[in-house]
Amino acid sequence: MEGSAREGESARTGIRVDVRGSGRSNATTGLPLLDHLLGLLAARARFDIALEVAPHSVEAELAAAGRAIGEALEQPLRTEGAIGHGAGTAPAEEALATVALEVSEHAYLASNVDFSRERVGGVEGDSISRFLRELAEGARLTLHVRLLEGQDRQHVLEAIFKALGSALGAACRTDEGVIETS
Repeated sequence: MEGSAREGESARTGIRVDVRGSGRSNATTGLPLLDHLLGLLAARARFDIALEVAPHSVEAELAAAGRAIGEALEQPLRTEGAIGHGAGTAPAEEALATVALEVSEHAYLASNVDFSRERVGGVEGDSISRFLRELAEGARLTLHVRLLEGQDRQHVLEAIFKALGSALGAACRTDEGVIETS
Protein backbone atom coordinates (compact mmCIF):
# COMPACT_ATOMS: atom_id res chain seq x y z
CA MET A 1 0.00 0.00 0.00
CA GLU A 2 1.32 3.36 -0.90
CA GLY A 3 0.40 6.56 0.86
CA SER A 4 -0.08 9.35 -1.63
CA ALA A 5 1.82 12.60 -1.67
CA ARG A 6 0.60 14.92 1.07
CA GLU A 7 0.02 18.60 0.54
CA GLY A 8 -0.25 19.56 4.20
CA GLU A 9 1.57 22.13 6.22
CA SER A 10 1.40 24.70 3.37
CA ALA A 11 2.53 22.12 0.77
CA ARG A 12 5.79 21.54 2.60
CA THR A 13 5.62 17.72 2.79
CA GLY A 14 5.67 14.98 0.18
CA ILE A 15 5.44 11.36 1.34
CA ARG A 16 5.20 7.92 -0.20
CA VAL A 17 5.23 4.78 1.95
CA ASP A 18 5.11 1.28 0.50
CA VAL A 19 4.54 -1.27 3.28
CA ARG A 20 5.37 -4.05 0.81
CA GLY A 21 8.81 -2.60 0.23
CA SER A 22 12.33 -3.80 0.83
CA GLY A 23 13.47 -1.30 3.47
CA ARG A 24 14.69 1.57 1.30
CA SER A 25 14.49 5.17 2.44
CA ASN A 26 14.88 8.33 0.41
CA ALA A 27 14.35 11.03 3.02
CA THR A 28 15.31 14.63 2.36
CA THR A 29 14.25 16.56 5.39
CA GLY A 30 17.17 18.94 5.59
CA LEU A 31 18.19 17.20 8.82
CA PRO A 32 20.86 14.54 8.20
CA LEU A 33 20.19 12.91 11.58
CA LEU A 34 16.46 12.54 10.85
CA ASP A 35 17.22 11.19 7.36
CA HIS A 36 19.51 8.59 8.99
CA LEU A 37 16.91 7.67 11.64
CA LEU A 38 14.18 7.27 9.00
CA GLY A 39 16.53 4.98 7.08
CA LEU A 40 16.84 2.77 10.17
CA LEU A 41 13.05 2.78 10.64
CA ALA A 42 12.44 1.84 6.98
CA ALA A 43 15.01 -0.97 7.09
CA ARG A 44 13.50 -2.52 10.23
CA ALA A 45 9.90 -2.12 9.03
CA ARG A 46 10.81 -3.28 5.50
CA PHE A 47 8.92 -0.24 4.19
CA ASP A 48 10.04 1.88 1.28
CA ILE A 49 9.79 5.51 2.34
CA ALA A 50 10.21 8.57 0.15
CA LEU A 51 9.87 11.75 2.17
CA GLU A 52 10.56 15.34 1.29
CA VAL A 53 10.10 18.19 3.72
CA ALA A 54 10.72 21.75 2.55
CA PRO A 55 13.15 23.72 4.70
CA HIS A 56 11.60 25.38 7.72
CA SER A 57 12.40 25.39 11.43
CA VAL A 58 13.82 22.12 12.76
CA GLU A 59 10.79 21.55 14.97
CA ALA A 60 8.36 22.24 12.12
CA GLU A 61 10.26 19.87 9.82
CA LEU A 62 10.23 17.09 12.41
CA ALA A 63 6.55 17.61 13.17
CA ALA A 64 5.66 17.61 9.46
CA ALA A 65 7.67 14.42 8.87
CA GLY A 66 6.05 12.63 11.81
CA ARG A 67 2.55 13.69 10.78
CA ALA A 68 3.10 12.75 7.12
CA ILE A 69 4.44 9.29 7.95
CA GLY A 70 1.62 8.68 10.44
CA GLU A 71 -1.06 9.72 7.95
CA ALA A 72 0.50 7.55 5.22
CA LEU A 73 0.45 4.54 7.56
CA GLU A 74 -3.05 5.05 8.96
CA GLN A 75 -4.82 3.13 6.19
CA PRO A 76 -2.35 0.20 5.96
CA LEU A 77 -2.54 -0.21 9.75
CA ARG A 78 -6.33 -0.48 9.50
CA THR A 79 -6.62 -2.57 6.34
CA GLU A 80 -8.77 -5.65 6.82
CA GLY A 81 -6.52 -8.46 7.97
CA ALA A 82 -3.76 -6.18 9.27
CA ILE A 83 -2.54 -7.22 12.68
CA GLY A 84 -2.78 -3.61 13.89
CA HIS A 85 -0.36 -3.97 16.78
CA GLY A 86 3.33 -4.66 17.14
CA ALA A 87 6.35 -4.45 19.35
CA GLY A 88 10.04 -4.16 18.75
CA THR A 89 13.20 -4.12 20.80
CA ALA A 90 16.46 -2.95 19.30
CA PRO A 91 20.02 -2.18 20.32
CA ALA A 92 22.37 0.50 19.04
CA GLU A 93 25.77 0.10 20.68
CA GLU A 94 25.14 0.52 24.45
CA ALA A 95 21.53 1.68 24.00
CA LEU A 96 18.51 -0.63 24.11
CA ALA A 97 14.95 0.53 23.43
CA THR A 98 11.57 -1.10 23.13
CA VAL A 99 8.46 0.19 21.38
CA ALA A 100 4.93 -1.21 21.57
CA LEU A 101 2.01 0.14 19.59
CA GLU A 102 -1.55 -0.57 18.52
CA VAL A 103 -4.17 1.16 16.41
CA SER A 104 -6.59 3.18 18.47
CA GLU A 105 -9.37 5.68 18.09
CA HIS A 106 -7.37 8.17 20.14
CA ALA A 107 -3.68 8.86 19.70
CA TYR A 108 -1.51 8.47 22.78
CA LEU A 109 2.24 8.65 23.36
CA ALA A 110 3.88 7.35 26.53
CA SER A 111 7.64 7.55 26.86
CA ASN A 112 10.22 7.36 29.62
CA VAL A 113 12.80 9.14 27.45
CA ASP A 114 13.53 12.72 28.47
CA PHE A 115 15.39 14.66 25.81
CA SER A 116 14.27 18.06 27.02
CA ARG A 117 17.84 19.18 27.72
CA GLU A 118 19.55 17.33 24.89
CA ARG A 119 20.63 18.32 21.39
CA VAL A 120 21.89 15.72 18.93
CA GLY A 121 22.86 16.35 15.31
CA GLY A 122 21.23 19.78 15.34
CA VAL A 123 17.98 18.33 16.67
CA GLU A 124 16.59 19.22 20.07
CA GLY A 125 15.16 16.34 22.05
CA ASP A 126 11.75 17.92 22.43
CA SER A 127 11.55 17.90 18.63
CA ILE A 128 11.99 14.10 18.62
CA SER A 129 9.15 13.83 21.14
CA ARG A 130 7.04 16.00 18.86
CA PHE A 131 7.90 13.76 15.87
CA LEU A 132 6.70 10.70 17.81
CA ARG A 133 3.55 12.48 19.01
CA GLU A 134 2.72 13.66 15.47
CA LEU A 135 3.31 10.14 14.10
CA ALA A 136 0.98 8.70 16.75
CA GLU A 137 -1.67 11.33 15.99
CA GLY A 138 -1.37 10.95 12.22
CA ALA A 139 -1.78 7.16 12.37
CA ARG A 140 -4.06 7.19 15.45
CA LEU A 141 -1.81 4.93 17.49
CA THR A 142 -1.25 4.19 21.13
CA LEU A 143 2.54 4.33 21.19
CA HIS A 144 4.78 3.35 24.11
CA VAL A 145 8.52 4.07 23.92
CA ARG A 146 10.83 2.73 26.61
CA LEU A 147 14.55 3.23 26.93
CA LEU A 148 15.97 0.26 28.78
CA GLU A 149 19.62 1.33 28.63
CA GLY A 150 21.71 3.99 26.98
CA GLN A 151 23.84 7.06 27.54
CA ASP A 152 24.93 8.29 24.11
CA ARG A 153 21.95 10.25 22.78
CA GLN A 154 22.53 9.38 19.12
CA HIS A 155 22.64 5.67 20.01
CA VAL A 156 19.45 6.10 22.05
CA LEU A 157 17.68 7.67 19.06
CA GLU A 158 18.94 4.93 16.75
CA ALA A 159 17.66 2.22 19.11
CA ILE A 160 14.25 3.93 19.38
CA PHE A 161 13.82 4.33 15.61
CA LYS A 162 14.91 0.74 14.93
CA ALA A 163 12.45 -0.56 17.54
CA LEU A 164 9.73 1.70 16.12
CA GLY A 165 10.37 0.31 12.64
CA SER A 166 10.09 -3.27 13.91
CA ALA A 167 6.81 -2.47 15.69
CA LEU A 168 5.29 -0.65 12.69
CA GLY A 169 6.35 -3.39 10.31
CA ALA A 170 4.70 -6.04 12.49
CA ALA A 171 1.50 -3.98 12.84
CA CYS A 172 1.10 -3.57 9.06
CA ARG A 173 1.37 -7.28 8.36
CA THR A 174 -1.31 -9.95 8.23
CA ASP A 175 -1.17 -13.44 9.63
CA GLU A 176 -0.13 -14.57 6.14
CA GLY A 177 2.54 -11.91 5.67
CA VAL A 178 2.46 -8.46 4.14
CA ILE A 179 -0.85 -6.75 3.35
CA GLU A 180 -1.91 -7.28 -0.26
CA THR A 181 -3.44 -4.19 -1.77
CA SER A 182 -4.28 -3.05 -5.26
